[in-house]
Amino acid sequence: MTEDTAYQTLDLSVIIPVLNEANSLVPLHSKLAQVLPTVASQYEILFVDDGSTDASPEALEQLCGQDPHVRVIQFRRNFGKSAALATGFSEARGNIVITMDADLQDEPEEIPRFLEALSQGYDLVSGWKYPRLDPFSKTLPSAIYNGTTRWLTGVPLHDFNCGFKAYRLDVVRELRIYGELHRYIPVLAHWRGFKVSEIKVRHHPRQYGQSKYGWERLSQGLFDLITVLFLNRYTRRPLHLFGWLGLLIFLAGGLIELYLALLWFEGIRPIGTRPLFSVGILLLFMGIQLVSFGLLAELITQSVSTSSEQDYSIKRRLP
Repeated sequence: MTEDTAYQTLDLSVIIPVLNEANSLVPLHSKLAQVLPTVASQYEILFVDDGSTDASPEALEQLCGQDPHVRVIQFRRNFGKSAALATGFSEARGNIVITMDADLQDEPEEIPRFLEALSQGYDLVSGWKYPRLDPFSKTLPSAIYNGTTRWLTGVPLHDFNCGFKAYRLDVVRELRIYGELHRYIPVLAHWRGFKVSEIKVRHHPRQYGQSKYGWERLSQGLFDLITVLFLNRYTRRPLHLFGWLGLLIFLAGGLIELYLALLWFEGIRPIGTRPLFSVGILLLFMGIQLVSFGLLAELITQSVSTSSEQDYSIKRRLP
């Protein structure tokens, strides 16, 4: 039996990142224990404790002792949701992977609907919390974030950051998640050629604990979006970014100098002391530098590979 075959011994894996959700874990497990046997003959519930400082570790240890389907991975400290999901993805043994939050805002009874959507040929099905029962301080930055992401990436989802998702195993094996890139899992999967869809899911107000998201995450999310756009569109072709940007700046500087040259020919002198003349020269040099930087980046990209990640995704081989 190969290593890959050993991992694919279960029908379903449910991955749940946990951060200070002690009061929610027992009722969440109770709901999952009722739903999962109806949709999978073999399943696992994988809790990833992201450095909780409350009673979550004790609660997880108790659940692990009571239910043989429960597995627990505990971090030494808080490393973030992306790290928790990446660990869960690497440890998952199910052919289908479900991710959900531990705060009881996601409804386990929605899992059969996710599986039904996957059966229609999709590789990743993302939840859309509708209607969303969160305070305005959380829904407004989320709406701004989702609208911006939808516009810049072209992926027509309404709720990118919903933790309730279903994946085929191929998807989680190929995704490389770090930092805060878990927000953009549907975008990363879409750009690798996987079929992505969305379903509306019931959403419950938070019963215990405090939300870990708010306005401070909006700026972080926008910077992460820039990272995703750059890494997926220009990592292998940096000249396409720096070249076009440099060309536009160079043309702007050229137009400024052409305008001043025309004034000089019309007898309007001097032009060398005008601030606009210095701005034009500066733009010309900036444009040349950006194009040169793009060319150097292309040379480095072609000669030195810093990542083993492939530029393509294989769906199947025959035979």
